[in-house]
Parts: sequence; C-alpha cells; structure tokens
Amino acid sequence: RGGGGRRGGAAGMAVEEPPGGRVEGWGKWCGGTRGRVRALDGVWCDGPAGEFVCIIGPPGCGKTTLFRISAGLEPATAGSVLLKGDPVDGPNLDLGLVFQEYHLFPWRTVAGNVGFGLEKSGVGKSARRKRVRELVDLVGLDGFEDSYPRDLSGGMKQRVALARALAADPSLLLMDEPFGAVDAQTKKMLQDELLDIWAETGKTILFVTHDVEEAVKLADRVVVMDKEPGCVREIVDIDIERPRKRSDEAFSGYYQRLLDLIQH
Repeated sequence: RGGGGRRGGAAGMAVEEPPGGRVEGWGKWCGGTRGRVRALDGVWCDGPAGEFVCIIGPPGCGKTTLFRISAGLEPATAGSVLLKGDPVDGPNLDLGLVFQEYHLFPWRTVAGNVGFGLEKSGVGKSARRKRVRELVDLVGLDGFEDSYPRDLSGGMKQRVALARALAADPSLLLMDEPFGAVDAQTKKMLQDELLDIWAETGKTILFVTHDVEEAVKLADRVVVMDKEPGCVREIVDIDIERPRKRSDEAFSGYYQRLLDLIQH
C-alpha cells in the first residue's frame, strides 16, 4: 500500500494510462412539490484507470444521484457518463456496485452469493468455482464459503458484497457509503482491507462517503460537491504516502481543508 500522490498504492498504474471513467457536464432535474428541481448542474469529473476517487459533500448535494447516474441506475437529464470511452446507459458487467445495505440473498451461501452474477452470465461451473474461491480468499472469508448471511457479522456481509461486485472483473468499482452501517472498529478494518484489495487488483474506484476522515485515508483525489444545485466545488489531490494516519500533520491539514470546503 505504498506510494504517494494521485496514484499512490494503485498497483503501479502509470500516468499515461487512458481514463477509466469520465462524467461530462451533465445535470439532473428531479420532480418536487414545487415543480422541477435541478439536483445536479454541470458536473464534470474523471477517474483515470487505477485511481481511488472519493466523493464528499454536505447533505442534499447530490452524491447519491451522481453515484446512481454513474452506475447506470438512472439517466442524466443532460450530458454523458463514459467508461473507457463508451457511454454508460445502464448497469453492465464492467461496473461493480457495492451499497451500504448488503443486499445478499439469505437463501444462498457465501459462495452462492459471490458467484450469482457469474452464474447468470453463463460462466461454467468449474470456472465459476475457481473464481469464487479466488475472491473468497481475497476478501478474507476462506472457510466461510458454505455459511449463510444470517451467520455472518456486518463486516463479513460487506466483504461478501465486495467479492460479488468483483466477480465479473469490472473496470470500475462504485461504492456508495459501503461502511456506513458498521461500527468504528470494523469500519477501520474494512478500509484497510479495501486498500489492500485495491492495490492488488488495480481497480478504478469511485467511493461516495459523508466521512471526511475516510476520504482522506482512502482517496488519491477527493471530489467536493456543493448543493443547490449539486455541483463540483473543488477537486483535491491527497498527496500523502500510504498507510495514512489521522495523527499525522499532513492528514490533519487535508481533513481541515475538506471540512472547510463542505461547511462554507
């Protein structure tokens, strides 16, 4: 997990890599009690291949709307979302999604949940089992393949959800407040494990959070959003070597800078 700058720890991704994903000047109008409301306005941002990008902002700034449009779960009113140069017009196997709620199938085992997407995509049983074994090991759940969600802790369930999202080897991993439902100790552990997985896989990650400390700990870059309407206020490069500690002066400086951007 070494390395500093925008690509520190990103499995050695080079600066000249083509963009992983780009949001080009799109907006979103939503219906409201007082007519149509502009939820997002002229949002531009990009995530070069292998980069870890966090999105933060005050309540109501459109973080989740931006996430859902980026994931192809709802359309933008204007503009476009591009992944490796191709438009995203709906969910697809090149997008891995992880939410705060685990959304695991209670009647399926850990292995069954991780391999669900591969099964639906027609991947053969032998190849599917091999991939599931790799992913279960990657997220630290070796030995729990036959366990059901009811027997797992919250942190373990989120590891299953992450393994499931990685199963089809997507180019972009989108995560919406994935650690918001676990306790502080488990959250720290999951953050560290996610950084390990990111360094090993070299995935591009778009991570939505309300936690400024989490953003400074994880991200190469932080997209700070403003509200009314939602827009990108500033994009901040986090130039700190990993692993990062809250007690470090540089960490505290970035934390205060981002907090000031959100609160003012």
